[in-house]
Amino acid sequence: MTTPFGRRPMSLGMLASQQLAETIEPGMKRSKWKLFRAICEARPALGVTDRALTVLDALLTFYPDDEISEEKGLIVFPSNAQLSLRARGMTPATLRRHLAVLVEAGLILRKDSPNGKRYARRDRAGAVGEAFGFSVAPLLARAVEIESLAAQAVADRELLRVTRERLTLCRRDISKLIATALEEEISGDWEGISAMFRTLLVRIPRVATAEALAPLLDEMGLLRAEIVNMLERRIKTQKIDANESQIEHHKQNSKPDSPYELEPSFETKQGEKAAADNDPNAGPSDERRLKQQRPSGGMSNRAGGAVDPGAGPSLKSFPLGLVVQACPSILDYGPGGTIGNWRDLMSAAVVVRSMLGVSPSAYEEACSGMGPENAATVIACILERGGHINSPGGYLRDLTRRTERGEFAIGPMLMALVRANGPMARHAS
Repeated sequence: MTTPFGRRPMSLGMLASQQLAETIEPGMKRSKWKLFRAICEARPALGVTDRALTVLDALLTFYPDDEISEEKGLIVFPSNAQLSLRARGMTPATLRRHLAVLVEAGLILRKDSPNGKRYARRDRAGAVGEAFGFSVAPLLARAVEIESLAAQAVADRELLRVTRERLTLCRRDISKLIATALEEEISGDWEGISAMFRTLLVRIPRVATAEALAPLLDEMGLLRAEIVNMLERRIKTQKIDANESQIEHHKQNSKPDSPYELEPSFETKQGEKAAADNDPNAGPSDERRLKQQRPSGGMSNRAGGAVDPGAGPSLKSFPLGLVVQACPSILDYGPGGTIGNWRDLMSAAVVVRSMLGVSPSAYEEACSGMGPENAATVIACILERGGHINSPGGYLRDLTRRTERGEFAIGPMLMALVRANGPMARHAS
């Protein structure tokens, strides 16, 4: 343990650095220039300035070997004049200030002589016996820590670069897709989407970290996906050339585990169909109900299944986690108070549908027009905004009609609810 010369005070930090310097593993060595490069990479984490690193660079030039090791000694003892020359002509006052920064950061230690001078005592063979000056022992003791900090800094910088690239591409895509939609006169709330895009652009900080840009990139990616969804629905709509009877035919669901069967009004006991066929008194409502249960031959609307092009434009489903994040109130109606998969969400939507007073036929039309996952998502959104919607059933029918015309997009609705609920609503499974 050594104390500084003159009026320089001793501190607990200096004592801790001296103790750390005594923990160097036997035989440990590092290339001084590779270690210096790692320090440069980890400079913000180490709390040193670029000028202080210039002084450290100059100090390392006085170390006689390329590798720092205890066998070769750990003390350098240049004069102020020589150190100033190798520090690009730094003035003595500035030199002392940055040497203090290096000591405070725990990168070097002072080993002052009785009179404060820097020198070494040599034996008759010329070998250094005892030296007074600056010890680079902390560099060797903290080598693993410094290399880890440098690797993390490189990874953070690469992540920031990739995030900035993705954000730039996303901005370009959204801008050009909106211009295409306006030029082609595609129906949709393009003014609202443009305003949302401008709001996101304003939130981009001039000097940003990857953590600050990640949420913006997620929101822009969601907006881009919704725009692409609207344009793809327009392309599909142009290819559809089916009459009303074909549309009605394909609206029927052919799978036994359809979300419609979650509704009690659509359940049929075995043999009921045959009894109704043979019953001359069966009314039109009975016949229609049975027809709804018969396989239509159309393609499945189940989760992950394809949608029959005859059933109108289809919406892309958003991640279940995002839906639950935007609409946390739906969790109370899931099995056991949780939503673990799409089946749970659709079961909860049936319960909420009845509670909101939405008729089974309105929900059936929504499932056919939007797909069961998106119909359940819309029900969850209606529940979340319950105080602002006077007629949930009429609102759902209107959204279904707008979907079939390619004028409705779920993305902006979800994004608005995510922002309204904030981070406290992150209960996604």
